[in-house]
Amino acid sequence: MLAAGAVLAAGFGAVADDLAGKDLTAGHERASAAPPAEDAIPFHGPRQAGVTAPQQPATQLLALDLPQTSAAADRQTLRAVLDGLTRTLATAASDTPSDARLQGVGTTRLTSLVGVGPGLAARLGLEVPTGLAELPAFPGDQLDQARGGGDLLLQLCAADRWTLTVVAELAATAARSAGATPRWSQSGFLPVTAPGTTPHNLFGFKDGTSNPGPAEDEQFVWGPPGAHQNGTVLVYRRIRMDVAGFALLPANQRDRVIGRRASDGVPLTGTAEHDDPDIYAKNPDGSYVIPANAHVRLTSPRLDGGTRMLRRSYSYDDGPTDRGLLFCAFMRGPEQFIRVQDRLATRDALTPYLTHQASAVAYVLPGAAPGGSLAEQL
Repeated sequence: MLAAGAVLAAGFGAVADDLAGKDLTAGHERASAAPPAEDAIPFHGPRQAGVTAPQQPATQLLALDLPQTSAAADRQTLRAVLDGLTRTLATAASDTPSDARLQGVGTTRLTSLVGVGPGLAARLGLEVPTGLAELPAFPGDQLDQARGGGDLLLQLCAADRWTLTVVAELAATAARSAGATPRWSQSGFLPVTAPGTTPHNLFGFKDGTSNPGPAEDEQFVWGPPGAHQNGTVLVYRRIRMDVAGFALLPANQRDRVIGRRASDGVPLTGTAEHDDPDIYAKNPDGSYVIPANAHVRLTSPRLDGGTRMLRRSYSYDDGPTDRGLLFCAFMRGPEQFIRVQDRLATRDALTPYLTHQASAVAYVLPGAAPGGSLAEQL
């Protein structure tokens, strides 16, 4: 054994001599090198970045309420809150965030939006888009008032939960110091999704395939020319999904409930994911290829004169029996969502597997110029 050990030692020594002077760490360094640093997503601009910037993997929604004293005093409080949120969010989104927990980890890639609720707008006589109002009750709603509504609504998005946790804390602290009180908070996430592709929801289907493009955003999402041209309206719904119950359906039946194939997102009448679903196509027996009660059919823009909304939803998981979708959609006014939801609530084949538990509407303010404040938009 000792002799054999000596032979092995000699062999290893020869290998070591052969490799002497070579850079053994070069390949390892290349493999573990940090990815190129990404620039921060600008906070300042004509429009708030959280509406159309590339959708981030994680989100945090927060609602705030303001005290009700006098109109004059409450307006001052609102201004102070918006000023504080502007400073906090602009700093957190910059290349040099002031909080030590956000330093040394690269840019936060934070995007955010701040919106004003209909109740606050009416109470203070704020100039908001005509028709801004809370949603009506829909059949089957089981809304928890503690999870919805609010005078102000914030949505934060970033690449990781750490950033959102810190920034949400900073934003809530700034709002409280200016006189606001937290109302509710909700976190959400997306699956790992390649850039330019559509994320999946917890039912396993792609969510957001038929979103409008930038040119259509100008027509359907952003306000018309005038005071609200750089603002939009956010409709939020917290929807619990019966994931286990839906999974019990045969795969082909699940596809018919949605109107698309789960495997690739292709509509039942198409050959590619982004083909326009033909809701009028029929089988030889006269039945619709996309069933009359399919989700895709009832949400089709063809039933709304071509009007569309921008959907940027997230999944949530608050326990084994409380998982679902944080529906977030942007449009010129809530009346568009109301028309669609009226159809879905009474006719959608997906309805038995969904429970709408919370709701909120907000006018997303135009953006702030460098050195300015979101308060200036009111």
